[in-house]
Order: sequence, then structure tokens, then C-alpha cells
Amino acid sequence: MDAEAIKALKGRYCNSLTEYSRFKTREVFIGDVPMGGDNPIRIQSMTTTNTLDTLSTVEQSIRMINAGCEYVRITAPSIKEAQNLADIKKELHKRGYKTPLVADIHFTPNAAEVAARIVEKVRVNPGNYADKKKFDQLTYTPTEYQAELERIYKKFAPLVKVCKEYGTAMRIGTNHGSLSDRIMSQYGDTPRGMVESAMEFMRMCEDMNYYNLVISMKSSNPQVMVQAYRLLVETMVAEGMNYPLHLGVTEAGDGEDGRIKSAVGIGTLLEDGLGDTVRVSLTEEPEYEIPVAQALVKRYVERKAKSTKHKAEEKLSAFGFQLSAHNPYEYQKRETYEANAFIGGHMVPRVVVDLSAANLKDPAVLSDAGYLYSALLDKYNMAEQSVDFVYLGDALPSFNFPGNLKQLYNYKTWQTLANKTLCHPVFELSEYVGESQKDHALNLVRVKPSDIETADFGALPLDKTLVFVLETDALNGMQDQRAFFFKMEELGLDVPVIIKRTYPATEFDLSKTGDITSPEEPVSKLQLFAATDMGALLVDGFGDGIWIDAPSVPAKIITSTAFGILQATRSRISKTEYISCPSCGRTLFDLQETTQMIRSRTSHLKGLKIGIMGCIVNGPGEMADADYGYVGAGPDKITLYRGKEVVQKNVSSANALDELIGIIKDDGNWIEPSES
Repeated sequence: MDAEAIKALKGRYCNSLTEYSRFKTREVFIGDVPMGGDNPIRIQSMTTTNTLDTLSTVEQSIRMINAGCEYVRITAPSIKEAQNLADIKKELHKRGYKTPLVADIHFTPNAAEVAARIVEKVRVNPGNYADKKKFDQLTYTPTEYQAELERIYKKFAPLVKVCKEYGTAMRIGTNHGSLSDRIMSQYGDTPRGMVESAMEFMRMCEDMNYYNLVISMKSSNPQVMVQAYRLLVETMVAEGMNYPLHLGVTEAGDGEDGRIKSAVGIGTLLEDGLGDTVRVSLTEEPEYEIPVAQALVKRYVERKAKSTKHKAEEKLSAFGFQLSAHNPYEYQKRETYEANAFIGGHMVPRVVVDLSAANLKDPAVLSDAGYLYSALLDKYNMAEQSVDFVYLGDALPSFNFPGNLKQLYNYKTWQTLANKTLCHPVFELSEYVGESQKDHALNLVRVKPSDIETADFGALPLDKTLVFVLETDALNGMQDQRAFFFKMEELGLDVPVIIKRTYPATEFDLSKTGDITSPEEPVSKLQLFAATDMGALLVDGFGDGIWIDAPSVPAKIITSTAFGILQATRSRISKTEYISCPSCGRTLFDLQETTQMIRSRTSHLKGLKIGIMGCIVNGPGEMADADYGYVGAGPDKITLYRGKEVVQKNVSSANALDELIGIIKDDGNWIEPSES
């Protein structure tokens, strides 16, 4: 990386916080499909078949390739699987497929050395390639620590030598949950520990004049994952490195949850111009991952990369780029006042849903907003995902609303209401400045980021009833809204902000299957785009509420998406979280079937995190963030965990879920599911 580029980025993690500008990385050659540099952001996935089953692996690889997969990753847990990669590659070539293959290696350096002679790229995990993880607390003197690095160097050097000889690329893939005891003891379970784990191996590679590297920082927690990648870039730049980045949220899960969690992590980094290849890890067939990754990446194809000398860079000092004002490596919620003791401050982010076009003559319409109406009892029951505000615009309902649901009306209509209890106005900026009548409790004012420079904004009467509804129509909408938050910080304004994004009806019509479809569940691109746009702000602590405006999408889906985004960003917990791996050739049971079975009996345990792992590679390590774990230990054998602690070993699959529930009950964390 040239000295001028290093100087431009020093102390930063991306080119620009206010414009889309792709961070330019080193070009790395992986077979005939290069990555990084000016190449497109590549799409990849991983087979779930047994690597020794050549035909099944080949056929699944072909389905992935036909779906748009540009690199196919295959697990090689031992030498025999590594050797069989040659037969898989030969059969693929015989059928006319030359897509580069990647060998996934964990505990077996000798398998990596075999695979590196066959495939175009190998993936190694620094946490378990040459180190151990027994959750031991270790202490080292500087001399002892250096001796450990020298030991690892000797174990790692043969693989680097093979890769250099055969022109094989390497991914150094750090996983949050599988940091070694050595790294954990030195740096803790932190993004810094993840970065240092990779940097040690990267420095060794450079010492051996090997530069054909790709780097990843994966976690099942999107917040940790985002912080780790940012810190990696800043650290690389400081040391004159700019290796391509492989993006992914590990163990994301399935269905809506898996897609939203992936979009929050991957999308946030793509928005900042980071990422050269993407893998979406879903507990589904790998070919279903491809369209999701493509939809995430496609948004940036038409966004022209800006020069670091663009005017946007001149804004950065004014918008608080310096880390003293905004620390992108550590979560801190923006400080605001509590408006009406309901929004802002220490309150969880609120959810707004638009029902202005709904049938407001039928109380059942509120079920889409999480309020279940019983005609027999003439009462409402709240679901776990019940919205906080419904926007009615100029429409007037003909029935009474539940007593804890706030209604939002356009200001002129709000003025006409005889009973304004739990009803609050939504103003245009000019209205709020010009009108004398205000709500005594809560006033929402629509603003765009550019409004902050206007006379009307400067004339705002400030009191603790004011809440901004922040909208944008900019192509770089997330950066546009983020710039507003930076400017608010500079001006010392602690007004709560609801983030609003509008998505055109033509883009999210669920009557069309679109390009993100599995046989079981057509999924709207809305979930991916909203999770990216809003999640990228929430992971940094910006936003006191979210409002997804998508006219053609049913309110029920909007409600679910909004709560899914808040769950994925750890901003507001409203359901059980499943940290389930996407399966691979190491998996010891049917992950998709097992995940659904566990979900069917535990989905009512709000706030609980359950890890579902196919094997020990992604076992106690990857479950670092889980409360309980269900891990494959052998054929028909399951090991159950409480956090990182083994509670029961080798439980029969037939009894494992009952035993897991028993552990949850013993801990006092079980509640009986509601009959409703």
C-alpha cells in the first residue's frame, strides 16, 4: 500500500463516513477469479455434503455455481477428505465447471498442506490451527509469549511454503467464538483479540514474503463482527497492509432471522465500502444463500466510488470523524433525553408502523401491529412484538385503540381530534416552527439531513416534547442520515431520533417471488435493505426508534422486520435467538430439521440465546454468545452446554431436546408457553 494511501486513512476504518467509497484492497488471485482491487465483490458459499461423497459434493457444487456462486468452499477435516478434493475437482472439470475451490481447515495442518496442492485457496482459523482452546486462563511473560509465536511460526510455515509453490491463496479466518486460550488470556473475548489473532498470522506470512491473503473477522453477533472488521482495517493500514476482506456473520440461523442478522453485519460494512467477497451463512441449502448475498451486493454496483479527496472528506472534521467524538470500535448509545418518559434516554428503540391505508373499521387490523383483538372479550392482548406507535396520517379509526398504543396523525388532522389522549402530531419542519399549537406530551417533526443547515432548523423551539423523524431520499441514505447524527453531536443536540426509510412499492411487491426465494419461504428484499440501512446506524448507537415505510408490503411483515432488526443489533430483544450453523461436511445431524424442532418448543423463551451446532469445530467456541448449546458429538450423540460449560455428554438425539429443556428448567429460565 503506498505511503499516500496510508496517510489518508491512518486512524480511520474506511474512506468516508458520509459518501459511498469502496476501500481499495490488494488484488489476490484465486484460480481464474481474482478478488480485491477493482474486481467485483465476489459471492461464495460452502457445501454441506460429506466431502468423501464425491458425486453428492459435485452435484451440490454445481447447484451452487448455477445459482451464482463464484468460489465453492468444501470442508477438509482430515487428510482423506483433503485428498478427495482432487477427485471432486476432476469431476467438476469433467462436467465443464472451473469455479475455484476452497478447502476449509481447522485442526489439521497436515490436511491443509495436502489441500493446498489441489485447490485454489485454503481457509485456516488461527484460533485452532496451531493453538488450543480449553478455556484455560494462561499467563505469559513477554519472552514466553514470543516463544509461543515462534512455535506457531514453525507449525504454520510449511503451509505457507506449499501455498507459495502452488500459487494457492489463503484465507486467514478469525472466528469470535474460537479464539485460542492464548489470545483470550492476552486480549480477552474482544474485537481486538480477533484482530490480533489474524494479524499474528498475517505478519508471519509477510515475513515469508507471501501475500496471497484474504482476511475475515466472523462472529454470530453482528455488533462484534462489525467492530472487528473496522479495527482490522485500521490496524492493517497502520502496518501498510490492505488485504481483501471476506465478509460474513457466522451461525446467522435460518429464515427471516438469518437474513436480517446477515444484512445487519454484512450490509453495515458494505455501506462503508468494505468487503471483497461475501458469504451469507444460513441454516438452509447453500444454493439459497447465493441470491441473498447477491441482493446485498447488487445495491453497490451502481454506486460510484468517490475519491478520498471528494468534498465529503472535507465534511468529516465537522461531522466528528475523529474517534474522540465517535468510536466505531465500541458500542455506545447516543445520549438523548426521554421524551414523555417514553422514547429516548435509556428506553429501548421504538417501532412505528403505518396503518393509514388499512381498514380502520375493524379492530382486527391491529393484529398486524402485534395487538390481538378478542371480539368475544372485547379486549386486546399484546404479542411479544407489539409496536409502540401506529401512524394513521389523516385517517380516523371507528373503534377504540388499546390503552398502551400511541397514535400518530398529520398535524392538521391531529388538531381536529376531540380526544387527543395517546394521540400525537407529526409536523413538517416549517409547520412546527410556524404553528403555535403543540402537543403537551410528544411532538414528532419530519426532517431530512440537509434541513440541519436551514433557517427553519435554527429557529426550532427546543423542549423535551420534541422528537425528530429522520428521513432521506439520498442514494447513500445511510451515510446521509449518519452525517445528521454527527452534526447533532457537534451542535450538542440531544433530541431523540426515529430513523425512517421509505422503499418504493415496485421494489418490494410480495405478489412476485423476486430473486430471493426458497421453496419454503419467499423473502422480501425489504428485510435485507432495511436491516442494512437501519442496522448500520443502530449498531453504532444511533436511533431511538425505527419506521419502515413500504407501501406494498403487509404491515405484519414490516412489524416482524422491524423487531428482527432491533434483535439483530441487540437494541431490543423480543424473541428467542438461535445461533445455528449453516451445516457442512462435518455436521453430525440434520441441522435444518433439528433447528426447526428446537425452535418449535423454545421460541417463546424471549431473550434466551440457544446455539445449535453440527460439530465441535463450531461448538463451545462459536457458542460464546449463547446461553445454552446443542452440539453434535458423534452419530446420534449430542453434547449439551450451559454457556461454554459441558453439562451432559453423548445424549441420544431422541432425548437431547427434552434434556436441554430440563437444564433450562433447572436454571429457572423456563416459562410455559402461552395458550394464546
